Amino acid sequence: MIKLYLSCFLILVTTISANAQGKKTTAKDTTHLKTVTVKGYLSDQPILSVPASVSVLGAAQLKLQPDNSFVTALNTVPGIRAEERSPGSYRLSIRGSLLRSPFGVRDVKIYFDEIPLTDAGGNTYLNAIDIGSIGGIEILKGPDGSLFGANSGGVVRLSPINRYNDSSYLSAGINTGSYGLFHEKIALQQSKGGNLLNINQSFQTYHGYRQNSDTHRNYIQLADKWNYSGKNELRFLGLYSNLAYQTPGGLNLAQFTANPSEARQPTPTIPGAIQQHIGITTKMYLGGLVNEYHFSNRIRNVLSIFGDHVDFANPFITNYEQRSENTYGFRTYFELAGTPKENLNWKVNLGVEWQQTNSQISNYGNNKGVKDTTQSSDNIHTNQHFIFGRYSADIFKRLHAEAALSLNWYGYDFKNIYPLNQSNFTNRNFTPQLMPRLALSYQLTNNFIWRASVSRGYSTPTTAEVRPTDNIINTSLQAQTGWNYETGFRLRNQDETLLLDASVFYYRINNAIVRRLNPDETDHYINAGGTNQPGFELSFTDWLIRQNSTHFIRGLQFNEAYTYSGFTFRDYTVATGNYSGNRLTGVPRHVFVSSLQLKFPANFSLFVQHNYTSKISLNDAATVYAAHYNLLQARASWQPLIGRKTRLEIFAAADNILNEKYSLGNDLNAVGNRYYNASPLRNYNVGMTVRL
Repeated sequence: MIKLYLSCFLILVTTISANAQGKKTTAKDTTHLKTVTVKGYLSDQPILSVPASVSVLGAAQLKLQPDNSFVTALNTVPGIRAEERSPGSYRLSIRGSLLRSPFGVRDVKIYFDEIPLTDAGGNTYLNAIDIGSIGGIEILKGPDGSLFGANSGGVVRLSPINRYNDSSYLSAGINTGSYGLFHEKIALQQSKGGNLLNINQSFQTYHGYRQNSDTHRNYIQLADKWNYSGKNELRFLGLYSNLAYQTPGGLNLAQFTANPSEARQPTPTIPGAIQQHIGITTKMYLGGLVNEYHFSNRIRNVLSIFGDHVDFANPFITNYEQRSENTYGFRTYFELAGTPKENLNWKVNLGVEWQQTNSQISNYGNNKGVKDTTQSSDNIHTNQHFIFGRYSADIFKRLHAEAALSLNWYGYDFKNIYPLNQSNFTNRNFTPQLMPRLALSYQLTNNFIWRASVSRGYSTPTTAEVRPTDNIINTSLQAQTGWNYETGFRLRNQDETLLLDASVFYYRINNAIVRRLNPDETDHYINAGGTNQPGFELSFTDWLIRQNSTHFIRGLQFNEAYTYSGFTFRDYTVATGNYSGNRLTGVPRHVFVSSLQLKFPANFSLFVQHNYTSKISLNDAATVYAAHYNLLQARASWQPLIGRKTRLEIFAAADNILNEKYSLGNDLNAVGNRYYNASPLRNYNVGMTVRL
């Protein structure tokens, strides 16, 4: 299957490239697309010259994907593994494994504009965000702590506003579908004078394919951008999210085969998911100010101050956990640009980011979804801060070079409230760590650029790993570190309708943090050897037909993303088991994501996407694998213009058209071999959006 897929893809790319060179174009056909730019490296850069593996999902690309979940959109990016064990329960890794993440997002730094969505303890509530309210996503792959602090996976930047649309509008949308899906959203953007106000509201509910998988979320997002003088700008960002979802729990293979829609079943000694009413509720409030001030044409400063509060509750099989978390901090950096010269342009950035998260974490007995006797309660105060510097230069308009460095501090204080009733905090500080990054790109021709980079990853244990569900604070857990070596190239055509991006990397991680399960199904974390992570990623897009008004097919775009992950354990020993040389748990070796977008007369369009994911190791011993799967989805849309300013869209979509039985979010190394969290079979949704 894989060899056939690769052969077909290579033949298709060769054919497309030949046609692109020889096809005739009209005046409309040669219209240049907007140059894709990246803002994540502190200032705008054309993606072609960025000396890093960067992917951008703009508003047009996000619109083609389901707006009920981040998962499908993120999985179109090579190197990304997004999972949803049950509706609302996200997991995310970039060039890595989900061994550290039974649920949630760890080892990836996520920003909401210039505000860290990832708290000082390393946790990110990505599922609190409604993807339908996001205007764009940038993904910086590989360790990038030189500008963004401790991480060994990568960085994701969410844009609350579509940066390419500053007009006023009002839009309202609704969609409904299989398994009780209902999603409504309203967006208002008002542009007046130097002020741009953007407000998004949404409500989503979904009963789910499996028992005990009901979910709902209320969401409000506010972004106000005020240009108060010249290029100077003040932005206010805020959001409120109230998310609640049930978790059906894992199934063993016999249960998954017989009835994948059932929830975790009770045993003679342990109740099941339905009996214990297991689920998660998360209330999140976030707010911040971002000020960008230009002292002159050469000097500017960006300053952001922020804070958030999270109330979290998780009645589980074995206990009932509650967390109250408060995070506050700031991030600021200066930029000095050299005087523009014909053969040299340079910039220097210096900055600092500081975060503090104070958590009260309590565990109780779970009496069928009701809190019972207190088991343990702790206060943990986590601090993470770093200073960073970066120098970048364009030399002879061909060579782009960057050198960046950060110095990172991390530590936490803790005390037990119950049962020990400690009066003083115990301190655990980590040795400050340097995280360098060197990168360059060279423009061999106007349309072909080669790049290379080397960077160090450093990922401290998260609060959920320091204080896991066994209620024991593990002060011996060390940070994982590693070096990433990478090279690649980008190729485009003259009008930027074709882009080929390829990269190969080798990431060697030491002191890998892994999750271990106790017999009572509580967990703890250990440092266990390391991993070798060689990989290859390829992304290709081409408008085969661009704005042709004389043919039945008015537009045709082809996209392909391929990920190869040859990840293995190295020096990995746990108790009496030696897993060195085994495949890294939870990582498919091959992933292909292919799509076609077709545009027809009368504003009809069709989008079809196929995802092939190879088998996945489910335990460290590599003795159990989840089978490979093929996911096929399609979306048909009609977008008539009503009057002069009103646009209506009516769409119908189908997912898992091949009716595959698969698990998009396996429980790794599960007790009782309960690895599988079944995903929905064939399902449908329809909807409409009105934009004024």
